[in-house]
Amino acid sequence: MPVMYPNFMSPEEYFENISDVAKKYESIKAFFKEKMTAEEVASKFGYSVNTIYTMTKRFRKQIEEYPNEDPFFIIPKKGRPFKKNKNQLDDLIVSLRKKNLSVPDIKSIIDTQPGFDEISESYIDYLLKQDGFSRLPRRDNISRERKELPEKLKAQRSEMIHFVPEKFSSSDIGILCLLPIVRKYKIDNLIQKSLYPQTKVINRYSSIMSFIALKLSNVRRYTKDDLWCMDRGPGLFAGLNVLPKAAWFTSYSSRVTREMNLSFLKELHKIWKKEGLLGDTANLDFTTIPYWGEGDHLENNWSGKRNKALSSISAILAQDPDSGLIDYGDTNVEQNRFAERTRSPHSTFS
Repeated sequence: MPVMYPNFMSPEEYFENISDVAKKYESIKAFFKEKMTAEEVASKFGYSVNTIYTMTKRFRKQIEEYPNEDPFFIIPKKGRPFKKNKNQLDDLIVSLRKKNLSVPDIKSIIDTQPGFDEISESYIDYLLKQDGFSRLPRRDNISRERKELPEKLKAQRSEMIHFVPEKFSSSDIGILCLLPIVRKYKIDNLIQKSLYPQTKVINRYSSIMSFIALKLSNVRRYTKDDLWCMDRGPGLFAGLNVLPKAAWFTSYSSRVTREMNLSFLKELHKIWKKEGLLGDTANLDFTTIPYWGEGDHLENNWSGKRNKALSSISAILAQDPDSGLIDYGDTNVEQNRFAERTRSPHSTFS
């Protein structure tokens, strides 16, 4: 929306209402030319410090990649715009459709790949029709699973993002609706103060939110379908560009201890209690979680769902009957202690 100026304005007043482009220009000029710090520039022009770092990083990159073009005052060129790497882009679209990916899935993947201009779903659909591809038949969740993607297609390395305006496509954008609830009950602060591990690249909050994002998605076989680690939607949910790869989840899980989980559950219990979401009763459910690996070190427990005993882990879940919240869970249940815990369930919450 254009900025409306009064009929009479002095030159000084005009420059007090500079446009967004001019504002970015002055900010970057102050950073590089006037040697102001990022904090000083952010305070002067009303940006966050992270935004200043993002703008200056993009400016450096554009100067290096396009030395003959002015990043601010670009002279319009006549004719249809040139699409960068158009042949490689078209080949990639065709190769993805051969893997039975839908048009939205193809766009979600291409949006994460560097070196390509932004494209629309209508262009992908037009190209596929030109190449003789028909519409995909209606599929269930199992048939949608992709066994492999083209070798030349690589997912981005997961990293923290700076929240700046951008456009991208996603197949799991609906999970963002959970973020206001996380913020409302200050679960984000609880995660940051927890004992869960973190790295220099991915902090504690984004690590835990990555697990939640993956659980909320429709993906069942994480190691067989790697499209989820190329989707910007779940990545944004966790504060990352994209979710980490499957190997990262396995490595992180091995570092999480029982004490970390219990400590977090106790603090989470306090939040539910404070908000009045827990009553004075709880539904206890004893369930069996099968283990399909080498299970010699695990006990054989009866599974009512499969009507047989199998190598598994016995678990206890406590649910509030009114709010539906799972307030407690424990998988460290052995057969010789199972009956004892059933007789005195309230000891679990001490």
